[in-house]
Amino acid sequence: MSRLDVTETFHGISFPGHLHTQDSLQLAVQFHFQDTDILIVSYPKSGTTWMQELVTLVCSRGDPHLCWTVPNWTRAPWLEQYYCAAVLEAQSTAPRLITTHLPYHLLHTAIQDSKAKVIYVSRNPKDVAVSFYHFHQMANFLPDAGSFPEFLDGFLEGTLNFGSWFDHVIGWTQTKAVENLLHVTYEEMSLDPHGTIKKVSLFLQRPLGKEEIDHCVKHCSFKSMKDNKMINYTLVPQEIMDHSKGSFMRKGEIGDWKTLFSEEQSRHFDSVFSSKMQQSSLEFLWEKPNDEEPRVEQQLPQNNTEQKK
Repeated sequence: MSRLDVTETFHGISFPGHLHTQDSLQLAVQFHFQDTDILIVSYPKSGTTWMQELVTLVCSRGDPHLCWTVPNWTRAPWLEQYYCAAVLEAQSTAPRLITTHLPYHLLHTAIQDSKAKVIYVSRNPKDVAVSFYHFHQMANFLPDAGSFPEFLDGFLEGTLNFGSWFDHVIGWTQTKAVENLLHVTYEEMSLDPHGTIKKVSLFLQRPLGKEEIDHCVKHCSFKSMKDNKMINYTLVPQEIMDHSKGSFMRKGEIGDWKTLFSEEQSRHFDSVFSSKMQQSSLEFLWEKPNDEEPRVEQQLPQNNTEQKK
């Protein structure tokens, strides 16, 4: 499937037609989850790939064999993409690892009666916007991003592909939205990989020893992922993802939004953020703390009832 210039609109949200069809999107919202499934949920560019790698390693107790031999879209397929059903049908072992960018209001009926474990990954939205903008430069299946000010307006208005970041993060992190949900942030994966892996392993009821955790940390480091063709998307043909225009694994830094945001744009973003998030108790880390500041992992959520970090 190519359909690089096709956009699918589903329940008012735009999706790139390269990997999404009306049928695949409808199948996703009607999907039958197994109780042993592990579902990774995120808005694009929030740490999805990182969590796919982390969970793969936790499930294999730090053994990197799958990470280095099977593409991430095969071992953790996107539920809403057209090839997902065939990939899951070919899998014979549990748990199934599934990924989605769908908002809660589209998936809640499918997930609500399941005991599947859901890991929601969030990232501070200024970094999300900048990362998503750079991704548009290389992803030929996404619309032309235009200038950054134009793109930022679309992000704040929720008119980009995959819809509103605000609706997405509020929907999935609202109290008791999902029974078995663990909320993990991009920032804690970056600042406290050992603690994050331990937390995820306990949530998945797969406690790891110190050496196993160390192996997980090593193989899901940004450098390791950037060099791994099974997850850095260099296997994707140039006509679909133009690697001459950028790297999928670009920087992985907290606070990279400062490289593109003007002061005026930052103030405007803060104003919109305050308005749209006024009913949410979530807090975000906007830049990497100085070494002398307290470690952030002490303030991070442990489950879906502890929203502040």
